[in-house]
Amino acid sequence: MSQNPYPVGSARAIAKNLVAHRKAGLVIAVVTVLAGILLLELKVKDVSIGAGLVNLSYDLPFNLRKNIWPDEAVIVYLDDQSRVALNQPSNAPWDRSLYAQLLERLTAGGAKAVVFDVLFIDPGSPQADQSLAKAMRGCGKIILGAELTTVESGFIDPGDLTASGHALSRPADIFLNSAAGMGLVMHTVDADRAVRKHFHGFSLEDPPSIAWAAAELIGAEVTRHPEQRLAPRWINYYGPPGAIPNVSISRVLLGGSAELPPDFFRGKVVFVGAQPTAGFTGSGRDEFKSPYARGRLTLNLSSPGVEIHTTIFLNLLRNDWLRRLPEPIELALLALAGILFGYGLTLVASPAAVRIALGGAVMISTFAYVLFVYDRVWFAWAIPVMVQIPLALFGSLVSNWLDLYVEKRLLEHSLSLHLSPKRIKQFVRHPELLKPGAEKQMLSIMFTDIENFTKLSEGMDPDDLARAMNEYFGTTIPCVHQVEGTVIKLIGDAILAVWNAPDPQPKHRELACTAAILLNSKEVRFSGKQSALKLRTRIGIHTGLANVGNFGSTTRIDYTAIGENVNLASRLEGLNKYLGTDILVTRETLEGCSSEIVSRLAGNFRLKGFEKLVEVHDLLGRRDQAEVTKSWRDVFAGALQEFQRNNLEAAEAGFRHTLEIRPDDGPARFYLQQIADLRIHPPPFDWRGEIELKDK
Repeated sequence: MSQNPYPVGSARAIAKNLVAHRKAGLVIAVVTVLAGILLLELKVKDVSIGAGLVNLSYDLPFNLRKNIWPDEAVIVYLDDQSRVALNQPSNAPWDRSLYAQLLERLTAGGAKAVVFDVLFIDPGSPQADQSLAKAMRGCGKIILGAELTTVESGFIDPGDLTASGHALSRPADIFLNSAAGMGLVMHTVDADRAVRKHFHGFSLEDPPSIAWAAAELIGAEVTRHPEQRLAPRWINYYGPPGAIPNVSISRVLLGGSAELPPDFFRGKVVFVGAQPTAGFTGSGRDEFKSPYARGRLTLNLSSPGVEIHTTIFLNLLRNDWLRRLPEPIELALLALAGILFGYGLTLVASPAAVRIALGGAVMISTFAYVLFVYDRVWFAWAIPVMVQIPLALFGSLVSNWLDLYVEKRLLEHSLSLHLSPKRIKQFVRHPELLKPGAEKQMLSIMFTDIENFTKLSEGMDPDDLARAMNEYFGTTIPCVHQVEGTVIKLIGDAILAVWNAPDPQPKHRELACTAAILLNSKEVRFSGKQSALKLRTRIGIHTGLANVGNFGSTTRIDYTAIGENVNLASRLEGLNKYLGTDILVTRETLEGCSSEIVSRLAGNFRLKGFEKLVEVHDLLGRRDQAEVTKSWRDVFAGALQEFQRNNLEAAEAGFRHTLEIRPDDGPARFYLQQIADLRIHPPPFDWRGEIELKDK
């Protein structure tokens, strides 16, 4: 899960969200585990629903591995070329005298043994049958093909039934008595017409396959343990169709030994069988899908049955068949993958989850390939790679998206009292703004306070006070948000707001002044027993550098501004009490918006905690107030100039004239009091009209 950058104002909600996230991780893990197990175990009509992925796990590594070129066996094909060259029919068994000639050539060529993937069940031409039987006896090491068929109905000689309940079609006695043995020409064929597993009979009482019979004939080590014949084995294909040395029967019979190397058959086991396009040969058509069809561009994607028999024989001879991991181990691996990825991916952010998922898929695929190549072991690795990991990743992405959605909603709720809707969206889009740390930035800072709040709230019922404050903030805070300000803090009845942070606002001075004018125009009264009491807000605005940012942590947001310029805005707010004003701003604020608002110079003040003089202005309204206030503003400005020249008599006359025009003017009353004090305590010689208020 991504690191939570949101405020603790919703700590309980975040905790609940965290618990929900953990539960979601467990659910995803369970679903991922079940998906893997069901794909491996659940069957419909005896076919696993995940058979495609299981087969892919077997097939795909062959397409990546280098071909192996075995030379212990050779295939003699009964193909179309030979059918035409030898003038054989396409709809009837071939002349058995041709097989006799073939055996004579193979015996002369030093073949180690000959295996027929051809059925010699029914009698043929007596002369040809006698010739073939004689050739078999001359060779001595002949394996003939037999076939098991399912008994569905009707009557059958009990002597033809095998221990597994199948009917056995065996070679005619004339051939069987001349051969070294017989074997089944059957394969275990998957639903996609591919042969992947060894078949050596249904039971130990059944005849073995021709591959096992041939391996047993030449003394392969694996056949020394007959009880292991039915042990599960998977075919280790050595290459795409044609990888095993092969030759057409016509080339052997008509071409003579000159066209083939003299030792082409020497010391090798020769398998004889049909290419599927060769027509009727006595064994029927058998053509099977090759695992190499998965990834190689080749015109021949199918393997003849005889080539598969030869491959199985070579597996037995070379002791290099494939093994599949035991089912309990496969199930354990699928469960482990489901837990690790299903739950684990929910613990990290989405970009990291994608990288981990891809890395996990690559690691599992690589492990499966290495196991296949070096240990000849395979397992259903495509299930975790192609189903479990994508499923876990999807669940993780959805879970993280929901977490972020909830966290964003929590963030919006937490910031709704502090920011405008537009600013909230900005923080939601860029939560990095809320990371711990601050930067120095030019800000327009507004500090507000309710006049005589302590006195007004004394003795109030707590519920009435709460309702009053809710109504007050519900009315005043939107004034800040309306002009894109950021409410930094609510301190009791006070509001601290800033402009030009976190994003630059070119007109931040004007926006701050506009907010003050809007706020000052709102009328809020105490509700309850003291409903007649109006709340008067005093405002101070200053523009200057301040440190702004998150002074909390990744789990506790305190987005605020600190510095002496923030303190100065607070001092200005307090100065209103002395001057009887509502909004006081500094020259630094007016510099950027003097043409948009109406104000008057209230004087130069030396405030508590500040050594430098502060030029303070009384903000009166927007420029539409210029004409209606001009008469008394001009009189007051003239009086203030006389005051700053230490011309107290003229100043006093001017301030009194101001009160005649505007009887409730607070600054005029303030300066009249200052003049009275200066007559008792004259100012120094170099005094320029500044007012020192060290207690404020």
